[in-house]
Amino acid sequence: MFIQTEATPNPATLKFIPGRTVLDGGTMEFSNRESASRSPLAERLFSVPGVKSVFYGSDFVTVTKDDSDWQHLKPAILGAIMEHYMSGAPLLADGAVGGDDTSDEADEFFDEADAETVDMIKDLIETRVRPAVANDGGDITFRGFKDGIVYLNMKGACSGCPSSTATLQHGIQNLLRHFVPEVNEVRPM
Repeated sequence: MFIQTEATPNPATLKFIPGRTVLDGGTMEFSNRESASRSPLAERLFSVPGVKSVFYGSDFVTVTKDDSDWQHLKPAILGAIMEHYMSGAPLLADGAVGGDDTSDEADEFFDEADAETVDMIKDLIETRVRPAVANDGGDITFRGFKDGIVYLNMKGACSGCPSSTATLQHGIQNLLRHFVPEVNEVRPM
């Protein structure tokens, strides 16, 4: 088994591509060892000293480290991913194959009068923003819209990335303002 690695804009995060499907749909983020109990792979990765968070996309795993050196962490992470896939163990202990980002919709907030605007914002995020962010080992989801401000949740490599503010303000904000005049600003949540 060959696992590719790619740098991300976040120097504390690497993207690992195992050459097979990781999640059939959605994304999942594990921000600590306790949250990883649902996934044998995430538990394995958190057993590597220095691993701070784990994120699953459709065909990749991103791992964020503490101040440890990648030179020491990368071989152990590659080994953990390889062991997991070679063992045939499921990605999730409960047998699920998709991510849990659908729960985000229940927490969305916006005025019903803005539903058409929100649909346009969501469509732009889904078709233009999310694919680009996934290439960098992360994900971004719509959280809300109020008083011209779009609230987004950044996950994976994007969470805590030094360039995430620039991505939000110059990339996503400019894109949304161009297509949706009601948008004044974009903020992380």
